[in-house]
Amino acid sequence: MEKVNIAEKFDLFEEYWTPKIIGQLNGQDVKIAKVKGEFVWHDHANEDEMFLIIKGTLKLEFRDRTITLHQGEMLVIPKGIEHKPIAEEEVHLLLFEPTSTKHTGEIVHEMTKTDHDRI
Repeated sequence: MEKVNIAEKFDLFEEYWTPKIIGQLNGQDVKIAKVKGEFVWHDHANEDEMFLIIKGTLKLEFRDRTITLHQGEMLVIPKGIEHKPIAEEEVHLLLFEPTSTKHTGEIVHEMTKTDHDRI
């Protein structure tokens, strides 16, 4: 049991759309990611996903609307809901999701990551 300095963890990597695991609890991974640009449309059929914005502004597009999240705001996306994250500028986010969650759900794309580094 050791404390985690989230700002220091963000300083350890530069790449976008590549979540890093910084902790685990009750079958959930606590991940951080830097994002910029547009991600791929995807869903997670069996898992909810939580986004917490640490820095910046993230747009989450859904088929029927767009939700914009600012620093300090969060959103839980229920399982099965298709979404596409967009970051016009660099965004730092914290994610909570089950360890079994696939990065882009069942979609295989050049941005899909199958392994997540623990930092």
